Amino acid sequence: MNINILRMTDSAKLPERGSVSAAGYDLFADVAEDVTIAPHETKMIGTGLAMEIPEGYFGGIFARSGLSAKEGLRPANCVGVVDSDYRGEIKVALHNDGEQARVITPAEKIAQLVVVPFLSVDFNEVSNLSDTARGEGGFGSTGKH
Repeated sequence: MNINILRMTDSAKLPERGSVSAAGYDLFADVAEDVTIAPHETKMIGTGLAMEIPEGYFGGIFARSGLSAKEGLRPANCVGVVDSDYRGEIKVALHNDGEQARVITPAEKIAQLVVVPFLSVDFNEVSNLSDTARGEGGFGSTGKH
C-alpha cells in the first residue's frame, strides 16, 4: 500500500519502522526546541506531517512501549485516530503519567502509527436482541479458568 505524505516543515522526519516485521511506524517530534511535559500534564506535539490514508483505513496512533514503560509518556487518548479524510498535521497529545517532568527533544520518537482497516456499518435499531449464553454479563462475568 502506498500512502501519500506531505512534509509540512523542513525538519519533519518521515515515519520509520523499527524492524522489517514491525506493525507500527515511529512518529517523530517536529519541535524547534525541547518541550517539557510536567507530571500529569498533556501537550500537543506536532510531527510536521500530513498524509492521505486510503478510504477504508485509519491511522491508529499508539504509545511506543519503551517511552510509555520507561518514561511514563503515552498518547492522552490512549489510541489516537487519524481518519482517511483528514488532511491536517498529525499531532500527538502526549500525556505524562509520571511524577517527574519529562522532556521531548527535536526529532525524538513520540508514538507509533499503525494503518488499520475498518468496516463501515449501518446501525439497525430493533426492539430486542438475540439471546446468547452470556447474555448481559459484563466486566469479569466470564470468570477465571
